[in-house]
Amino acid sequence: MNGKKNILAIIPARSDSKRVKNKNLREIGGKRLVEWIIEAAINTSVLTTIVLSSDDEKILNLASQYNKITKLKRPGKISGDKSLAIEYVRHALNETEDNDNLFEYIVILQPSSPFTTNEDIENTIRLLEDANVDSSVSVCELSHALHPKKIKLLKDSVLLPYFEDEKGLTAAHQIPKLYIRNGSVYASKRRVIDSRKIIGDVCKGYVMPRERSIDINDEFDLEFANFLYEKNEL
Repeated sequence: MNGKKNILAIIPARSDSKRVKNKNLREIGGKRLVEWIIEAAINTSVLTTIVLSSDDEKILNLASQYNKITKLKRPGKISGDKSLAIEYVRHALNETEDNDNLFEYIVILQPSSPFTTNEDIENTIRLLEDANVDSSVSVCELSHALHPKKIKLLKDSVLLPYFEDEKGLTAAHQIPKLYIRNGSVYASKRRVIDSRKIIGDVCKGYVMPRERSIDINDEFDLEFANFLYEKNEL
C-alpha cells in the first residue's frame, strides 16, 4: 500500500446463532470457524490492530492463544441478532482508539467465511487507495443459474418473469456477469464509519473465487465446507 495506514480489523463473533448452533465454534477440518479467520488476519501484512469482538467467554478464551489478537467483551445490548454492525464497530473504536492512535481504515472480517486468505484481506483493502473510493468489499460471481433474468414467479403453476423476460437470451455468453457480496471482507475509510454506515456510496469489489466464497449460514453450508476441505478444493 502507498504509505502505512493505521487499520483496525474487527472479527465479530457473538454467541447466538439461530440457524447454526454455536456457529463460530463449529469446526471445519478440525479448526473452529473463528480460528480460520483469526489466522488469516494475523498473517496479513497491513493490519495494525486486530480485535475479536464477542459476548461469548469461550470464544474470547480461544482468542487468548493468539498474541496478536485484542479480545473485546461486547455488551449484551449490542450482541443480539437484530443488533446493527455499526454498533459493535463503534464499540471497538471507542475501546481501542485514542487521540494518539486514530484509525484510517476499518475492516470487518467474518468468521462465517472460513476460507478467506490473508491475500484476500490485503487485496480488498488495497482497493481503498483510490481517493474517490469510500469502501471495498469481497465479492464472487453470481451463478449463471441464479441470474435475475432466470428468476421466475409461479402463479397457478405458470412460470412468469419476476424482473424481466429472458427473450430467449439464456446462455451464459448472452447475459452479463453479475457479482454479489460474499460476506467475507468489508473495508471502509473512517469517514464512512463516522457517518454511521458500514459501506459508503462509492464501493469497489474484490473478486474471490467461488470455492473460497463459502458463507456459513446453515448446516448444509457447514457440511459443504467440510466436503471442500476434505477434497482439497481450497
